[in-house]
Amino acid sequence: MHKDSVTGETVQGTKSEDMMDEHHDPHDTNETFHDEATRAHDAPVRIDTEARLGRGPFLIVGLVLVLVVVFVLVGIHSRASAENKLQHDTVAASVDPVFVTSPSGGAKAQEIKLPANTQAFIDTPIYSRTNGYLLKWYADIGTSVRKGQLLAVIQTPEVDQQVAQAKADVATAESNVQIAEITANRWKTLLAKNAVSKQETDQALSDFTARQSALNSAKANLSRLEQLQGFERIYAPFDGVVTARNVDIGSLVQAGDSNTPHSELFHMSAVGTLRLFVPVPEVYAGAVHNGAKVAVTSDAFPNDKFEGTIVRNSNTIDSSSRTLNVEVDLPNSTHKMLPGQYAFVHIPIPSGTSSMTLPSNALLFRAEGLQVGVVQGDRVHLTPVTIGHDYGATVEITAGLRPTDKVVLNPSDSLAEGAHVHVEQGKDQ
Repeated sequence: MHKDSVTGETVQGTKSEDMMDEHHDPHDTNETFHDEATRAHDAPVRIDTEARLGRGPFLIVGLVLVLVVVFVLVGIHSRASAENKLQHDTVAASVDPVFVTSPSGGAKAQEIKLPANTQAFIDTPIYSRTNGYLLKWYADIGTSVRKGQLLAVIQTPEVDQQVAQAKADVATAESNVQIAEITANRWKTLLAKNAVSKQETDQALSDFTARQSALNSAKANLSRLEQLQGFERIYAPFDGVVTARNVDIGSLVQAGDSNTPHSELFHMSAVGTLRLFVPVPEVYAGAVHNGAKVAVTSDAFPNDKFEGTIVRNSNTIDSSSRTLNVEVDLPNSTHKMLPGQYAFVHIPIPSGTSSMTLPSNALLFRAEGLQVGVVQGDRVHLTPVTIGHDYGATVEITAGLRPTDKVVLNPSDSLAEGAHVHVEQGKDQ
């Protein structure tokens, strides 16, 4: 019995073999060793599988437990991170982002821009004062004319004949006056000699006086007809522009009467100076002063600014519109501005010494009155304010704010006292 050199196991041999080993010749040692090595190499290898199989399941279970623990820890951490993020987002969502601005301290003089109705300084239609036919016209639409310039000629044959008849009547009346005067003088001479009666002399003198009155009447009629004849020629009554021509050669022209409407021949406008009528709101009526200079602009000339003068106002507030009608005269020698053109008058409005201006979109209209949201730290305090003038995009603040206050722009209707807000940067106005 011996141990195998390879496996370490005890090997049971035969007795003869053992005896042979005991009495083996030392010279055969190498051969014996070679045989034993060969047998050991050819012998089957045995592995201690029982020990190895006993430890394997425990390792696998351990690895599984470790993985489970890792997954649990990762899940717990992920859930905690999600909850923290949700809580942070919820808190952030509950804080409203706002933009703020500060009131401009010491508001400078402002102006209001009001639409104006532009009219020509003189705007009149030209009618005929006599009946006839248009013989010729000399000015068409858009023509600039001077005062006294001939515009048209009307042919009036009936008036011409009436003038000729009136002249004959005057000549007859003059002859009658002349003979009546000679007769009256003769009767005076005879009366001085007591050759005729006083009654006959008075009749001669009365006839002379009547003849003189008839002559005066004939002359007046002739003068009237000559004036009508003079209306055959139409002249410009002032310097201006012909804005309309309503007749042409051969058109029938009627002077018209109470039963017949007049026929307008031309329409003229004096555009050297324009009248601008501006309805000024009642709240700004105190800023209107006659003689004050004002700026005038028009969308047709966005880069130009004209200077006008307040010449008069109605001195009364229209009860229907609550406005003051103000007239502004605008020199227009270049005729750049046109009657009827849309224009704006800029009326200066002086501001108070302690007033400030604030954008109109910062105001809150509440039942408690006019308010603004002032940011103090990270909270909003609703502050009542008093406004002066309304300039459109901005308003004048006369009470309730300080120049250092941070006022919320475009506040929401739901903005409440003490609301938690976050002031955004970069858009202060």
